[in-house]
Amino acid sequence: MPENSPAVATEPAPIAILGVPFDNVTLAATLDLAAGMIASGQPHYATTVGLDFLVAALEDVELRRILFDAHLVLAEEKPVVWASKILGNPLPGSVTVPHLIPQLLALAEKKNWRVFLLGGSGPEAAVAEKIRARHPQLQLVGAYSPPDQPLLEMNHADILRRLREAKPDLLLVAFGSPKQEKWINMNYREAGVPFVLGAGTSFDFLTGSVRPGKSRPGKTLWRFSRAVLRQRWQLRARKKNAPAGPANVCPDPFGNFVIRAPVQLGAAAAQASGAEWRRAVENSHVLFDLSDTVFADSTGVGILIQLRRRARERGYQFILVAPRPPIEAALRLMKLDEFFTVQASVSGARILMESSANAPLVTSGVLEKELQIRWAGEVTALNAVELGAWTEAELSQVSPGMKVVIDLARVTFVDSTGIGLMLRFKKNLKRRDIALQFTHPAGSVRNVILHTRLEEYLLGGG
Repeated sequence: MPENSPAVATEPAPIAILGVPFDNVTLAATLDLAAGMIASGQPHYATTVGLDFLVAALEDVELRRILFDAHLVLAEEKPVVWASKILGNPLPGSVTVPHLIPQLLALAEKKNWRVFLLGGSGPEAAVAEKIRARHPQLQLVGAYSPPDQPLLEMNHADILRRLREAKPDLLLVAFGSPKQEKWINMNYREAGVPFVLGAGTSFDFLTGSVRPGKSRPGKTLWRFSRAVLRQRWQLRARKKNAPAGPANVCPDPFGNFVIRAPVQLGAAAAQASGAEWRRAVENSHVLFDLSDTVFADSTGVGILIQLRRRARERGYQFILVAPRPPIEAALRLMKLDEFFTVQASVSGARILMESSANAPLVTSGVLEKELQIRWAGEVTALNAVELGAWTEAELSQVSPGMKVVIDLARVTFVDSTGIGLMLRFKKNLKRRDIALQFTHPAGSVRNVILHTRLEEYLLGGG
């Protein structure tokens, strides 16, 4: 297992529902995983996902990526469990925030974990007092509710300062979805908290207050059910009556691993080979050869997501090689094709890895009175500091009256941290009487900008 993942002897394969990899865990197993993450001392985040979140993620690329990268994804509502059953990999049950967090606090009290409450709708002191009354031995090291502002206008530096001073083991964030998930994804690494979890809009359920039931709009339930049934029908329609066949993992002469996937990539293959595959992605770049694979079900897609995430955590590349049309169709159906790197051959994948390792994040050139900067790859919390420093160095040569163009054509993904970086450059250059224009965003990048409602400002005349 990687340094920042809890050690688990046997790990059930996740199941992908509408492109979201749900972990196959009970409430008790969730508590064990949280304890393992806290024991590691490395930052992790978990999220609970219900119908509203799932349906919103169908349209919001950043939300899908946040769920794609989460260390633990829990089914919060029974319809999600129902969906897992008809997709062939039943989840043991729902794990809801009102049930999970009281258990986490009881365990924190027992294990002497340091706890911090961030957000919520009520006065911090009142909430803290009620929680201490219920858990007198709990190390509640902080409770802070920042001003209610849009995500990109929040004082993230102040919040991070409070967290670094308090040094919690467990952080509960109550900003409401999807704001809390986007805040967590932007800040969990820098905050350095071993286990971070979204808690909804308030901490009322921790103080004995009854949280009102959630009404379910018929349109949301209908859209979810229709999408799940479509996933089931399309994946089953492509199933071939071929033996699963063996999968093998072997090193290549360049120090990478090549995994030859089985004919059928489903629950049986994930159960038989998942542990070996996980060891591979945690120790090297991996080329996952799908040239013989004629079928993948929801569990097979779930294990691909898990492998991709773990490789990314360790700084390794995970490339799908020669997927057949049924596999490509399964990824497109779940809107996951943009999250995987795909190559037609093993040799092509090796060339891509070498070129990616040597490719700069920023290149530039000056044409008359216009500075042209080209960003490449992903612009996220993972590389925002490095990318920002390089871009600042390029901008130092700009004088008033010049124009700056940052070309996004080679940017594959941007998150809220990346949008914040773009805003910072735009505002800083405007103060210097320098126009900045972002051009040629890919569809996934434009989608994230659109959901921040900054499309006109960043991509238009602004």
